[in-house]
Amino acid sequence: MTNYEKRPQNTYTQEQKDLILKRLLPPANESISDLSKEMGISKSTLNTWKSKAQKEKRKSSQESKTGKELTSKEKFLIVMETYSMPEIKLSEYCRTKGLYVEQIKNWQEGCSNVNGKDFAISNNLKNELNEEKRKSKTLEKELNRKEKALAEVAALLVLRKKLDAILGDQEEE
Repeated sequence: MTNYEKRPQNTYTQEQKDLILKRLLPPANESISDLSKEMGISKSTLNTWKSKAQKEKRKSSQESKTGKELTSKEKFLIVMETYSMPEIKLSEYCRTKGLYVEQIKNWQEGCSNVNGKDFAISNNLKNELNEEKRKSKTLEKELNRKEKALAEVAALLVLRKKLDAILGDQEEE
């Protein structure tokens, strides 16, 4: 078969493709040109197979993130999912997800600690808020008292001026 003859599509079984891909991808890393000559498959077909296999590999590696790459939410969901699992089931779960039992136990402990700290922090904040409210009420009362005293002093000054004006006019006569 020459390079110009066309083979019908999908004449290669998945097993054949897998064997060829093993030779194309690491650790073998054989060149596409050499395999093309040896197998009688076009370079573009081999190139397409290789790029698809590499994309699949990247996609699957992204799906199985390690513990350090997980978000807090993902870790929390894993903790929730595994909390009541017996040790054997937990080990199986970790193997399928690419995690370590110690990681999950640390995350469980972290979740417990965070909730306890939040409660203590919440109580402290409530106490501080109540104290600030008391101070605010005290200051407000004092301010009202001083405003009334100031208004009274201003009224007395006005009356004093009026009295001085009236008495001043009478003394001149």
